[in-house]
Amino acid sequence: MAQRRLSVAILVVCLTVLVSAVGQAAATKLTYRIWDVNQQPAMKQIVTEFNKVHPEIEVEIEVTPYRQYWTSLETAAAGKNLPDLFWLNAPNFLLYSTNGMVLPLDKRIAKDKYDMHGYPNSMLDLYSYKGILYGMPKDFDTIGLWYNKELFDSAKVPYPTNNWTWDDLIQAAIKLTDAKKGVWGIAAQLDDQSGFYNTIWQAGGYVISDDRKTSGFADPRTIEGLRFWTDLIHKYKASPTQAQMTDTSPIALFEAGRVAMLSDGAWNAIRFAENDYTKKRVDVVSLPKGKQRGVTIHGLANVIAANTKHPEEAWTFLKFLGSPRAHEIQAATGTVIPAWSEYQHLWVKAHPAFNVQIFIDQVKDSFPYPVSLYTNRWAQLSFDELTRAWAGEVSIEEAAKTLARKMNELLAQE
Repeated sequence: MAQRRLSVAILVVCLTVLVSAVGQAAATKLTYRIWDVNQQPAMKQIVTEFNKVHPEIEVEIEVTPYRQYWTSLETAAAGKNLPDLFWLNAPNFLLYSTNGMVLPLDKRIAKDKYDMHGYPNSMLDLYSYKGILYGMPKDFDTIGLWYNKELFDSAKVPYPTNNWTWDDLIQAAIKLTDAKKGVWGIAAQLDDQSGFYNTIWQAGGYVISDDRKTSGFADPRTIEGLRFWTDLIHKYKASPTQAQMTDTSPIALFEAGRVAMLSDGAWNAIRFAENDYTKKRVDVVSLPKGKQRGVTIHGLANVIAANTKHPEEAWTFLKFLGSPRAHEIQAATGTVIPAWSEYQHLWVKAHPAFNVQIFIDQVKDSFPYPVSLYTNRWAQLSFDELTRAWAGEVSIEEAAKTLARKMNELLAQE
C-alpha cells in the first residue's frame, strides 16, 4: 500500500514537472529594442502590466545606446535578424518602411477594431507611407529653453520668459558669461533637433524642400538661423567653444552649473528631476522668437520587424504598447510626453518642479522634423560641414553653401 502511495506521489510530481516544462516551452519570447536607459524603468513596468494579461508571452527589453542603435539595427536588418519590436524615429522611418523591414498595421488594426482615436493625426501621418500606417505612435517631444535659476540670480539677470526674443537671449547670455569663473551664458551646441533646426525655422528658412528634392541650407534665411549659434560662440563669446563642448558635452556642462541656458528637449525633464544639482536649480520656458515662432516636433513609434517569427504575439504586445494604460504609465512616471493626448496632463503633473507645460503649449508653433528617404546620410553630412563653422575654421556662409551642394547630390540619388 505504501509503495502504491509512493508511486502515485512520484507520478504526480512527474506530471507537474512535465506540465511545467510544457508551459515553459510554450512561452513565446519576444525581443524589444530601445535606446534610452532613462526610459527603461517605465518600459519594464509596461511589460509587467502586459504579462498580467499575457503571461504566455515573454518580452526581453534590449537597451542599445543611441550612438550604436542604428548601426546595430542596420547590421541586424542585413542579416534578417531584427529584434521582434523596436523603436523607430522619423529620420529612419522611410528607409525601414519602404524597404519592407517593418510590418504594415492597417489590416490588423481594422480586423481587431483597435481604437486609435487618442492619437494626433500629425503622429499618424508621420509614421504612414502611401496611406499605410507602419508605426504605433509612442510619444512626442518639442524643445524648450532650460535655464539655471541660481546662475541667473548670481548675475542679477531676470529669468527668461515665454515672450523672449533672440535679442533677449543674446543679451542675457552675454551678462551671464563670466570667463574668470568658467561660466557661460549658453551652450551653443551643434545639434539639429535641439538647436539649429529651430532657429532655421524661426528665421524663415528651411532644411529641405517640401518635395524632399532640394536642400535649404544655401537659403540666406537658413544661414541666418545657423549664424545665431555661431555668433554666440565667436562674436559674443557667450558660449563654450566647439572644442570645449566636444571635450565635455553641453548637457554635462549645464548639469555642472557651467552654462546658464541650454536649448534642449522635453525628454530631459526626467533626467534633470533625478539629478541632485539640477532638480532644484533649473526650470524651462518656450524657445525665444526670431522672425517667427517655431519649434521642432518629433516623436517615436513602436514597430514590428517584418522578419519576426512571432507576428501575432508581436502584434499582441504592440497593441498593449499603444494602449491607454501603456501611455498612462509613460506619463505618470514622468518619462515622456505620451502620444495619447488624454494622458499628457499626467506627464506635466509628474514634474511639478518644472514648467513643462510649455512643451505641450508649443505644439501650435511646431514644424515636423525634416526627413527624406536617406535622412541619415545628409544629417551626418550636416554635422561634418557645420562643425567647421562652429569651430571657426570657415564662415557659416561657406559651410552652409558647401553643405547644400553636397546634400543636393545625395538627394538626387534617392
